[in-house]
Amino acid sequence: MSELPNLEAILVLPRLRIQNANAISSPLTHGFPSMTAFIGLMWAMERKARAAGIDLRFPAVGVVVHRHEEQATPDRYVKTLHLTRNPNDRSGSPSPIVEEGRIHLELTLLLGVKGAALDDPTHTGPLTRQLLDLLYGMRVAGGSLVPPRQHRAEHVPYFMPLGGSEDDRLDVFASTVPNWLPGFTLVERPDLLLLRHDELKANQPDATALDALLSLARINWHAGEPDADADADAKIIWHNDRQGLGWVVPIPVGYGALTPALAAGSVANARDNETPLCLAESLYSIGEWLSPHRLESVEQLLWYPTTDLHTGLYRCRNGYQPELEHSFD
Repeated sequence: MSELPNLEAILVLPRLRIQNANAISSPLTHGFPSMTAFIGLMWAMERKARAAGIDLRFPAVGVVVHRHEEQATPDRYVKTLHLTRNPNDRSGSPSPIVEEGRIHLELTLLLGVKGAALDDPTHTGPLTRQLLDLLYGMRVAGGSLVPPRQHRAEHVPYFMPLGGSEDDRLDVFASTVPNWLPGFTLVERPDLLLLRHDELKANQPDATALDALLSLARINWHAGEPDADADADAKIIWHNDRQGLGWVVPIPVGYGALTPALAAGSVANARDNETPLCLAESLYSIGEWLSPHRLESVEQLLWYPTTDLHTGLYRCRNGYQPELEHSFD
């Protein structure tokens, strides 16, 4: 079982405005960028920081979303994506329309950090501004960062220290959380998936983990048990099995290898001819959107990457609750 890497502080980049981020998080899900996109941003930030002479590592990342606006036309049952109309090609014919989902976001980005650059506490102010300038030259989940119209105190980046005793860290978290409200953060809830799988197997012994995922991703209505004393014409009461679950959503959590790793340069038309390559498919789990004030520590909202070359799993994990030992039949 993997654990969250040790961290020295959290770099808080508050109230970032992002236009046209990728809203299609996987082949099966949409509505918010995948956490793998933010892990990719975390790695790119680390490379840029080191190239700028900043000795920092970024082992984990989290987001608190304050506002979101998916570029789609709402309907009762089906949403239609807002698509761009591209200019005609050289022959004068209309260019083909490639469907892409876009979303506007306002979020606070949290990056777990460690490194020698944190040793000088008098340099943290200029350091946070330098890191924010690096971020403004990058894409966030495919979207463009928009500078604030007015620079206010709520837009100033800062480090949240994680040193001292556990009580000290909890006090720092409790005093910082109000700055992130109103907002919601995404955590993983594999326990809900395992529980639903066990519930389905009670009536369907051949139910799979995918059946459990699909069951949690929709509203399932069931007729209530009739009252023995009610008359035969009594109205049937229906209830759904999402009541009390919270804001639960299916989420992609990484990739599973479909082939062994292939030698660098052995696959034609690959983006990178210097890195081994393998074909992969998306991995899915269940997540929940929670207000950060419901968490006990900042570590519970952070996501971090793990790699298991033996099983071919390239997965991001979240520390909201411990993994449960369970195997799907």
